[in-house]
Amino acid sequence: MRSITLDGRAVDVDLLQRGRVPLETVEGPNQLVVDAVMAFRNDGEGLHRSVDPADGRHYVYGMSFMDAAPSIFACFDQPDLKAPYTFHVRAPEDWVVVGNSPGTNPEPGVWELGPSKPLSTYFVTLVAGPYHLLRDEHDGIPLGLSCRQSIAAHLEADADELLTLTRQSFDEMHRLFGIRYPFGDYHQAFVPEFNAGAMENPGCVTFRDPLVFTSRVTRGQGISRATTVAHEMAHQWFGNITTPLWWDDLWLNESFAEYMGNRVTAAVTEYDDAWVQNAYARRQWGLLADQRPSTHPVAGNGEDDATAALQNFDGISYAKGSSILKQLNATMGDEVFLAGVRDHLHGHFYGNATMHDLLDSWSRAGAGDLAAFADSWLVTAGPDRIVLDRGTGDAPGEARLLRTPPEGHPADRSHTLRAATRGPDDAAWQVRELVVDAAETAYDVGAGEAVLLDPFEDTWAVTEPDPVTMSRLPDLVGSTDDPMLRAGMWNSVRSAFHHARVAPGAVLDLLEPWLVVEDQDAAVQFTLGWVLAKVVPLAADPAAASARVHVAALAAARTADAGSTLQLAAYQAAVSSCASTEVLEGWLMGRDLPRGVQLDLALRWRVLVRLAVLGAVDRESLDAHLEAEPTAVSRVEHTRAVASMPTAEAKAWAWERFNGVATAPNYELEAAGEGMWRAGQEELLAPYVERYFDELPGTAEVHSGWVLADVAEAFFPLSSLDETTVRRAHALLARDDLDSSLRRRVVDTTDELERRLAVVRAYREA
Repeated sequence: MRSITLDGRAVDVDLLQRGRVPLETVEGPNQLVVDAVMAFRNDGEGLHRSVDPADGRHYVYGMSFMDAAPSIFACFDQPDLKAPYTFHVRAPEDWVVVGNSPGTNPEPGVWELGPSKPLSTYFVTLVAGPYHLLRDEHDGIPLGLSCRQSIAAHLEADADELLTLTRQSFDEMHRLFGIRYPFGDYHQAFVPEFNAGAMENPGCVTFRDPLVFTSRVTRGQGISRATTVAHEMAHQWFGNITTPLWWDDLWLNESFAEYMGNRVTAAVTEYDDAWVQNAYARRQWGLLADQRPSTHPVAGNGEDDATAALQNFDGISYAKGSSILKQLNATMGDEVFLAGVRDHLHGHFYGNATMHDLLDSWSRAGAGDLAAFADSWLVTAGPDRIVLDRGTGDAPGEARLLRTPPEGHPADRSHTLRAATRGPDDAAWQVRELVVDAAETAYDVGAGEAVLLDPFEDTWAVTEPDPVTMSRLPDLVGSTDDPMLRAGMWNSVRSAFHHARVAPGAVLDLLEPWLVVEDQDAAVQFTLGWVLAKVVPLAADPAAASARVHVAALAAARTADAGSTLQLAAYQAAVSSCASTEVLEGWLMGRDLPRGVQLDLALRWRVLVRLAVLGAVDRESLDAHLEAEPTAVSRVEHTRAVASMPTAEAKAWAWERFNGVATAPNYELEAAGEGMWRAGQEELLAPYVERYFDELPGTAEVHSGWVLADVAEAFFPLSSLDETTVRRAHALLARDDLDSSLRRRVVDTTDELERRLAVVRAYREA
């Protein structure tokens, strides 16, 4: 801090404490001038500076969200204080500078940007560096794309799809909202080492640059990118035009963007199956978050500060909130729903608003009194559990649907949903609509009839297959044609497994016949990823369970259409479950690959990581592969591979990144933690279990913000399936001085460990 001047008077710079300076203002206009030199960061927040390992070029971008703006410039950083911004920038002459408003370059190395529209501080950004830049225009809106020079060819290859998605989304958003995009240019910058999927800065949206695809990807990954593009665009209305008054209403940003992102993508782009992909990618994310001890309401979280609120950017604020908006839309109808949204935006243009403001807008539009709805769905945390109880037999009238509210969060919610049923002689599933509005609802079920509750995601609730249904699913899945019904089936099974009510072996019994007929690569990618991460390690014989997955996945890869994305998803799982070093080494050399599979950079590193887990590759070889192609992807996967090796040296190397002895960018930190805790390496990792709980509080001195919480989760000893680990975790949580971000992640990961232990006790020990 060099100097502070308020209304021409010097302010003592020594008043600066923890990034804050107290000020005594006077009524009327005040002028504050701060002269400071700030540090670049490499944790994805503030003004992040990155060096591309591929060519040594330097890149900078601003991430002001949520409380990082003061690490870039002096400001009053709360969302209800908005102002226009003007930036005067000096940069190397070969750099391009982009920001929230159109800029000029009056002389080499000098850039003038602004003034912008009124913005909250967390939207303010600058993206500067020798970026590769593409420009276009649609409906009077200047469009731009940019990325690092080393991946420029890949952006060129993706540009037509990205710009098409952008145009389609703009046209649909304008139709739905009835308000034109007001922030001038619409630039989409793909930047390195970005923590989030993207950030909706007006005029200059920033995306993590792995979304510029440098290797082959599945259709599901394409859908994910498309919904992210639409999600960030939806924020231009919900978030940027009208901003929550405080972080306890962040759902007004994220739930709406999540809902509109999926809705718009499915409605107007080539990805009309976006809701199916969403079912696999997001439903369980939200349901699990809503069942953790840390669950919170969708709205009205009451967070005191931005650091605490950051942890609520989770599956509740995104997936649950989106689901509730979807069912609210179905209840009130599109005309009333959109009329209320338009009234809300017009009434708070460039301003701030609360949940009650939006509810009032919907009421004025004809929705009626929404107070009871808000109390049940938005303000009360946790999901109801709805299950079929057949009683003592299959006699009609004896069965009941049981609705159980979440413990500690009493609610009396009414659920309108569909059930899919299939009797022993039925050739296809039958669909019926139900209303579940009591603790017990009579339900007619035939003998041996399979029943899937809410497979089409009409409501927000935990549903599980009853034992009769679970026993029939392996025989029925082969003739289940509806991809959404299959997605609902898997979400029901995953919920039951989470509560230790389905055995690992039963999951595999369903997986094998399902994989033969599944034609959605997102289904294959997410389901097999879940099975390998959560089901296989908890089986009575993990090696045998992994072998079953490998055989099924490899068979699917060999029978799928050559070169298809479905084949790619199956082959990825085949690699990650392979126990034969000979086979893996052959694949690395290009031998005996399924016809149509080409080993690109991502697949090569997947094979190398698996070889590292098995102890079949040494550090020198991994270093050589990194040196041969030193891309950002290679750097992260090299870190994952080294940390995965079953050696004391590898684990010590990873641990130095956890405790800050060695520094690493954010992606590499997370990869080191994920690679370190491998199932089957428990003896080698045993000393680090105690060290994690002893040393975690000190990580707040070496990591911060987003990365601090991510490191706590990535390095948590989830593979230590031992009650002692649970006790150590609870002892840590009993400390009063534990950072709030660390506490939240330890609470959630401890709950996950306890649930995994419940599966082990129920099925492995039996």
